[in-house]
Amino acid sequence: MNKQRQKRLILVLILIFGVGTAVTLGLQALNKNLLYFFSPTQVVAGEAPITRTFRLGGLVKKGSIKREKDGLTVHFQVTDGAKVIAISYTGILPDLFKEGQGIVAAGKLQSPGHFIAEEVLAKHDENYMPPEVADALEKAHKEGKSVSQEESAQDTNITPTTDSVL
Repeated sequence: MNKQRQKRLILVLILIFGVGTAVTLGLQALNKNLLYFFSPTQVVAGEAPITRTFRLGGLVKKGSIKREKDGLTVHFQVTDGAKVIAISYTGILPDLFKEGQGIVAAGKLQSPGHFIAEEVLAKHDENYMPPEVADALEKAHKEGKSVSQEESAQDTNITPTTDSVL
């Protein structure tokens, strides 16, 4: 192999290594910023990550909204019709947030069955439901896994919260 070919080969190998490194770093950065969506059924089944932030969506369970005296901390439960997850959120809730409303909350699991939300999003009109929430509710309905409030609380080891600090 002559010197000119050897230089080209080295240049091509360096270029391939550089592009490979850039693609690897880009994919790692993208993976760290992804927020995956999970339904309450998936969270109870252990499919949701414990150490990462993710999105949890469903309908706010009727009668589950409890506000603390500080005015900013709210405890409520979200259901997909099959399972229920307790959520705590400190901050200002969207104006459209209410019982029976579709929501998506971003945050982390504190313990099995208890989710700490960093952000809460509510549907923006009466006909809209986030696609992930609609799919989770439809799947739970098709499987016929609708449970009563008492069974759901037993399945997820949720105890009703009071207006005091957890």
